[in-house]
Amino acid sequence: MAKPVVVVTGITGNLGSRLLPLLSAYSVIGVDVTPPRTDSELRFERMDLGEESSTRSMYELLRDTRAHAVVHLAFVIDPVRTGVLDVERMWQINVAGTARVMEAVTEVNRTTDGGVKQFIFPSSVSAYGPNFPKPATEESVLAAHTLPYAVHKRQSDEVVQQRSPALRGCSVYILRPHIFAGASVENYLMGAFRGTPNGKSTRAETMRLQGKRLPCMLPRGQQYLDNKIQFIHVDDMARLIQHILQREPETQRLTILNVAGRGEPMTFDRCIEVAQAKLIRVPGKWFMRQILKFLWKQKISAIPPEAVPYMTGQYIMNTDRLQRFLGPEYEHVIRYSIADAFGDSFRRDTVAN
Repeated sequence: MAKPVVVVTGITGNLGSRLLPLLSAYSVIGVDVTPPRTDSELRFERMDLGEESSTRSMYELLRDTRAHAVVHLAFVIDPVRTGVLDVERMWQINVAGTARVMEAVTEVNRTTDGGVKQFIFPSSVSAYGPNFPKPATEESVLAAHTLPYAVHKRQSDEVVQQRSPALRGCSVYILRPHIFAGASVENYLMGAFRGTPNGKSTRAETMRLQGKRLPCMLPRGQQYLDNKIQFIHVDDMARLIQHILQREPETQRLTILNVAGRGEPMTFDRCIEVAQAKLIRVPGKWFMRQILKFLWKQKISAIPPEAVPYMTGQYIMNTDRLQRFLGPEYEHVIRYSIADAFGDSFRRDTVAN
């Protein structure tokens, strides 16, 4: 009996590479602009979702392979690492690209028998915004601003919600994970705690070779140290996607889930302690932004200055719905506590600063 076909966009990214080994029960078609380095069985299709023509290409791929599910991971998170520095180009990949994939699924489900039964999209905690007084539920207002990545996650989340009713016979899942953690993860917040000079300049490369770390920076005031944050291990996120693929499609067509590790949030103070980072205090958020802007322009750091609100605010999610959704499988899928997920990001044998 032939394996069900799963199409994974953004297969070359970190989450895609962690997910792929878990999908041996499926015939996986990976979509990206560059092929992944993997020993897992995979059919690779080169496609740029930032191009209008990708809608037709995706439709034909889904139609011809009779795909059972689509996992849409393609998203520009780190402009420096991906080389996509133009915000409009980033929007075309992130927001318009999400709409193109959904349009292709809509059309294939309208014109063919069977069609795609599951569509999974990882949104982000950042879609809620950088600071809110109480834990966000899945019904909380999406209020991301300032940081292009966060704004694009909010807009893409809204696109999926608006278009999900048109995906006839398809169950849609929006996952809103907190900050990814783990030894393999590279993102701007982990870079801040690790002190990684991850810019593209010669100076940054020299600093990396010498093992030098940039200090962690926060404005003065105890509230910034007391701010709490959650994490989700990237492998737990991959297991959650695998779990959803193995489930029968939901009778309700749209399922939204906040996703974070088990246990209590961490304070920024505790994160700095675990990371063994050097902390410097600056007079305020404006001053912090100016320093990040200087490091960005000098190509020493890849942390965008627009990230300041997300580095100085508190944004915690309620994950009760996730626990109910997983039921007895909860601890099998979400294996890492928040603290353990963060700690795994600083394993000395795997993380190079």
